[in-house]
Amino acid sequence: MATSPTTDATFDQDVLESDTPVLVDFWATWCGPCRAVAPVLEELSGQYDGKLKIVKLDTDANPQITARYGITSIPTMHVFKDGEIVKTLVGAMPKPKLVKEIEPFVG
Repeated sequence: MATSPTTDATFDQDVLESDTPVLVDFWATWCGPCRAVAPVLEELSGQYDGKLKIVKLDTDANPQITARYGITSIPTMHVFKDGEIVKTLVGAMPKPKLVKEIEPFVG
């Protein structure tokens, strides 16, 4: 399963009401480090299929959610469980480090 987009309109349903933990990647098309981490998130999406949902929020196109969570630097990744942020990661990182950071929250 690939990562899927979320928006200001669908965020609450996609993320806050999800039965499984959700990693939200706050990104933008012009952000180089965001593009660097994107293939890693695609891989993890397949690896954690059914245990962790990975969604991407374009910060330029979705200013309400971006502002709600005070996103000032991207890429920022929040892991949500039961509608609450349980982990925040800022900046691109290699897959082994990302896995180590999110593993405790994967269903």
